[in-house]
Amino acid sequence: MKPIRLFEDKAFYSGLFTIALPIMFQNFLNSLVNMADTVMIGRLGTVEIAGVGLGNQVFFFFNILLFGIVSGGGVFTAQFWGRRDLSGIRKTLGLCLALSLALALAFLAICLAAPRFVIGLYSNDPAVVATGAAYLRTLALSFVPFGISFAFTIMLRTVEKVHLATVSTIISLSINVALNWAFIFGFGPIPAMGVLGAARATVIARTIEALIIVTVTYARRYPLAGPARELLGFDARFVKGYFAVAFPVLVNEFLWSFGITMQSAIFARTHTDAIAAFNITNTVSGLAWVVFIGLGNGVAVMIGKKIGEGETGRARDYASRITRFAPLLAVFVATLLVPVSRVLPFLFNVNESVFAIANAMFVILAITYPFRAFNMSMVIGVCRAGGDTRFCAVYDVLFLWVLALPLAAVASFALGAPAWVVYAAVVTEEPFKALLGLWRLRSGKWLHCVV
Repeated sequence: MKPIRLFEDKAFYSGLFTIALPIMFQNFLNSLVNMADTVMIGRLGTVEIAGVGLGNQVFFFFNILLFGIVSGGGVFTAQFWGRRDLSGIRKTLGLCLALSLALALAFLAICLAAPRFVIGLYSNDPAVVATGAAYLRTLALSFVPFGISFAFTIMLRTVEKVHLATVSTIISLSINVALNWAFIFGFGPIPAMGVLGAARATVIARTIEALIIVTVTYARRYPLAGPARELLGFDARFVKGYFAVAFPVLVNEFLWSFGITMQSAIFARTHTDAIAAFNITNTVSGLAWVVFIGLGNGVAVMIGKKIGEGETGRARDYASRITRFAPLLAVFVATLLVPVSRVLPFLFNVNESVFAIANAMFVILAITYPFRAFNMSMVIGVCRAGGDTRFCAVYDVLFLWVLALPLAAVASFALGAPAWVVYAAVVTEEPFKALLGLWRLRSGKWLHCVV
């Protein structure tokens, strides 16, 4: 790669932030509401925050598999958009919707039939299992509407229509927060429902979000808005081409999300204070991480579009810029994480041990942030946008499974190490991933035209 001046291309940053800022804002709202949920549940006690956190791990697993399905399709729609091929965009949306609904119904059936078994995979604390199972059984009703809205949201991003998803998120999350407060603690004639109230509020909010995003997409005739025959116009050849690119993404997301849920299982089986601290750390740090999610998704649209237009030189230049800019920005963001962790006692009603563990986790997290930012940029922004999904599947999960999880399991179960040491083991993958990603970036082999 030829040397570049990082900030010389003003058009790149203007285009990047035009797409990325609404995505950042939308994800910030999501994270803020997740944090509000955690704070409200945290007022009930340690068992409740641990049980709801494990229930949300199942939703997280579902969410990531959805992301694998839909972001795999996003590789196509971004490049189709570069060619202004509306028929290709709509066929991709239809296929992604069909797969998303099938996945949502499968998760719904499992969580309705055996919620205690599912939560029991993570924790052996009877109180935590009972609380988490009750929460999950109700939360599962949100999976179908969320699957629909998620498919539309990701596809709208790839055709540079990001504001609808942001507005629908603002409305649904505002409803979620208001209903959470009323349902968890009780308000007027509404009885206090505790963790069940939080789950019911989520179901209502996700249903409203799906209705808004689908209705407005068709009312304004956005590029996605095609008749049923166009959405279902994919044939066997199209499906085969989709899975050639998307299947590695789906495998990638399955292995990655399963690995992340194994992290929760390790902390849950370490002790309840450990999983509570882990949930708090992830929830608060998620507010900062939305910046890098937005950058990754924003540059993915730009790179995919340039590949579709045949401007591969510009696509390579964009990849080089984002993988330098994101880690630099992460250094600044990381400096804010440790001071933020000091306000935790004002937000959560948990014991001093949980706060001590969470504070140590924040220090470790801050150290790894620049590596994580580079890896996010490579996975979402570069490799997938470039159709390099097979390498990406290896790159994203290799060190998680062969290094981070085994080290964490040994630290917790064999050595009985403190929870912060287990957390340090969990994040050891990031520097090794960054080295592998840097090699792939420099090789230039990540760029493929798939349409």
